[in-house]
Amino acid sequence: MTTQRLRVAAYAVCLRNEHLLLARWVSPDRARRHWTLPGGGIEHAEDPFDAVVREVAEETGYEAQVEQLLGVNSRTRTVESYDGGVVDLHMLAVFYRARIVAGELRPETDGTTDLAQWIPLAEVAGLERSVVVDIGLDLYGNAPPTGHTEPIRMTGLMRH
Repeated sequence: MTTQRLRVAAYAVCLRNEHLLLARWVSPDRARRHWTLPGGGIEHAEDPFDAVVREVAEETGYEAQVEQLLGVNSRTRTVESYDGGVVDLHMLAVFYRARIVAGELRPETDGTTDLAQWIPLAEVAGLERSVVVDIGLDLYGNAPPTGHTEPIRMTGLMRH
């Protein structure tokens, strides 16, 4: 039986001197890694605006100031859960343009990322990365007036 699950997250697109701030996600078993935007799951009763500021601080050590709502993206994917079941995962992501106003770059400890880094924009396309990086950059560059991107249905069973 497939379980349905909704995950709501907030992400920051932080650009400085043609570099993008990224965090490296690590799977719980530490076997898989990929780059992603700083951000993550919104906690119960937490405003997405506050969540993105919290997540940037947790994952990078920086204090971020939200400058603009870039948009919202909806995507679905069937994933294998850690207990071996199958989950129909609906991911709803809120993207913000943010700038760094204080703090020192450092990796997250005891979290879902292990490294934070400013990556030259020209190198981002060649990285092993989450789709949220591409969505965030697209929203940043294209600024759709509605803030809406088309829903994405990702195919194939992935481990979650």
